[in-house]
Amino acid sequence: LLLDESGGGSVQPGGSLRLSCVASGGGLDYYSIGWFRQAPGKEREEISCITRNGRTITYAESVKGRFTVSRDNAKKTAYLQMDNLKPEDTATYYCAVSPAGWDECKYADVWGMGTLVTVSS
Repeated sequence: LLLDESGGGSVQPGGSLRLSCVASGGGLDYYSIGWFRQAPGKEREEISCITRNGRTITYAESVKGRFTVSRDNAKKTAYLQMDNLKPEDTATYYCAVSPAGWDECKYADVWGMGTLVTVSS
């Protein structure tokens, strides 16, 4: 399974971006999908996790109310809608999946290469 993120870019504070995570070499049906980010000089942060059936979604407090995760298993794609972006959201964003059948995203073991999001005026 390979993951490919896209949709990053530069945006002004208050703006929006939509990240996509497309799987190849297999589907996403059996995997919880996590979105993570890492800013320069900071540790990687799990910002959202959506379980296999989409019924359980979690968000980090830093993005709650501004970011929305979703998935379309038929399209082998997960999405991260980011609204009201702030300069502190600047980071490289990664999608990742946990071992098949595991709910928690912190155990993710397949990662994309990341997409850079820059929020600046």
